[in-house]
This record gives sequence, structure tokens and C-alpha cells, in this order.
Amino acid sequence: MKLNNKYKYITGTQITDQGSRIYDINGSRLPSVTTILGKTKNQQFLKDWKAKVGEQEAERIKNHSSRRGTSMHKFIESHVSGVGYDDLTGIGQEAKPMAKKIIEEGLLPVEEYYGSEVMLYYPGLYAGSTDLVCNHNGLDTVIDFKQSNRPKKVEWIEDYFLQIAAYCMAHDEIYQSQIRQGIIMICTPDLYYQEFKFQDAELRRWKHGFLKRLDSYYDLVHDEKEQAKVDPNKLLKEFEKEITK
Repeated sequence: MKLNNKYKYITGTQITDQGSRIYDINGSRLPSVTTILGKTKNQQFLKDWKAKVGEQEAERIKNHSSRRGTSMHKFIESHVSGVGYDDLTGIGQEAKPMAKKIIEEGLLPVEEYYGSEVMLYYPGLYAGSTDLVCNHNGLDTVIDFKQSNRPKKVEWIEDYFLQIAAYCMAHDEIYQSQIRQGIIMICTPDLYYQEFKFQDAELRRWKHGFLKRLDSYYDLVHDEKEQAKVDPNKLLKEFEKEITK
């Protein structure tokens, strides 16, 4: 896999403000995509799960999964960039074969990539970091790597689709690109690999879904809405006009 410097990616600073992830890009503070989705998500499933397993066990599972996911991402990132990396901790040895599975099955069709751990933003509205922007089977693609304790169904991971759709919109807006495809690559600790691929018309539907969540988010935080340089509701209406043409 070779690097193609087709896009000159910007850098910014990621900070945490009162439990929310914020990006400071060129002096402009923007909420992260994960913060937007988190604040507009139906939390009932999570509440039910915590009630079932207990708060302490839920916290343990969440922290373990988070650490394993961070390690898995580092293994994949080091493979993409060609920089050596290893993690000899128990978490690292659990994450390493998961990363290898994604590399061997998911990244096989990727001959070149444009950026790894790419920071993206839509001016005045939101920002975030995606795992890989590349050419996958001839299509410019945004990819996110995920770990999971069990196999997923589409209806359980809609926010993953919305997340990638948000990154695609931001990439196209800043770099005048035409990202046509998003891919979610998931691996479980027992090395069950799943791939959710969506493109063109389906990608547009997820973009529309994210814009609705974005508008809901700014309705919830009126102060931030007043500071926004772009009206999310206006952007949503313009997008809806485009998809009905």
C-alpha cells in the first residue's frame, strides 16, 4: 500500500470540554461528529444493557473494549504507514490478531491511500477524525475500523454509517473531492470479520440522516447554534432539494 499525497490534510487540536470532544481548527471550536451523534442518540438500549449487567460491569466492559480498540487501531495505523509497532500487554496481544484480520481481509483491495488518522471538518459546523481515506477497488473511500464483542447487524450500528457520511461530506467540502464510498470494517475478539460497504445513492441517504441529527444537535445547544457560521437547517433543506431533483 503506497501513499498518494493527493490531498494536503490540515491539522487541528482535539480537546475535551465538559465531557464533550471538541476540535480547535484554525481558531474555530467545532463539536466532534461522535459528540453530535452521542447527544442526539436514543439511549434506551444502553440504559437497558446497563440495568441488565450492572453499572460496574458495564463500565469494565466499556473500558476494556475502548483500550482494545485503541490498540487495534495503532496496529492497523502502523501497518498502513509502514512504521514498526508492537504492544506486548494483554490488551495488545488480544488486539493484534484482530488488526491482522482487518488488514488481511479488509485492506487487500487498497493499493494506495491518501491519509491515515485524517482530521476532517465542515466549516462552522463539525469536525472529526477518520481512520483511512484511500482508493478501494477504484473508488475514493472513507474507512473506519471498529472492534466489537459480538457480530453486528445494520440496525445496531446506524451511527457508524452516519459518522462516515459526515466525514465524506466534510472531505468533499474542503478538498473538492468526490468520495463515493464508505466502509465499516469490524472484527470481534474471536476474529469474526464483518464489512459494511455503502456508496453513491445509499451514501447520500446516510448524509441526509446525519444532517437531520446535526440540526437536532444545534437545536439542543442554542448557544452553539448562535455561534455557528453555517445554519444546519438551511444546509439540510438545500440537501433535500438536491436529492429530490
